[in-house]
Amino acid sequence: MASRAAMLLGQVVPCVKLNASKIRVRRMELDTNLNMYFKKDEFYFAHDPDKRCKTGDIVLIKELPDKLTRLISHSIEEIVYPLGDITDPITGKKVVVGKYREDIEEANRLFGKSKDAFDYSKAPPRGRLEGTRDFTHGETYIKYHEDGKDQPFAV
Repeated sequence: MASRAAMLLGQVVPCVKLNASKIRVRRMELDTNLNMYFKKDEFYFAHDPDKRCKTGDIVLIKELPDKLTRLISHSIEEIVYPLGDITDPITGKKVVVGKYREDIEEANRLFGKSKDAFDYSKAPPRGRLEGTRDFTHGETYIKYHEDGKDQPFAV
């Protein structure tokens, strides 16, 4: 039997519950017949009254001493990695595809920067496009039927 973990690391998925975020915790489960590990997802509801988390964020959750409701059994400790800028967990440096940003900037300094190159230092933080292209802040709801209307926040 597996022991209960005090803290879990997971990814925020769309949720329709008020004052809560739905967290997907991915674990590897051993199949003894094949002697291989396979992904197994477990979902937890974490208390988040301020709606600090957005869909796609990597968060650290902690089990509450007693459940707030029938479903809400954890609380959000911190947002480890917000969706968007990828950070190497070992070095703490920002990464673009497979290279560190520092290495890209050094290469641009040595060989000359392309006029079409993206400048990460001038890029705005996540949330600039809320309401136009980024709909992760919107209230989600369950789509019960297909009525032909555009339903951007339906789960």
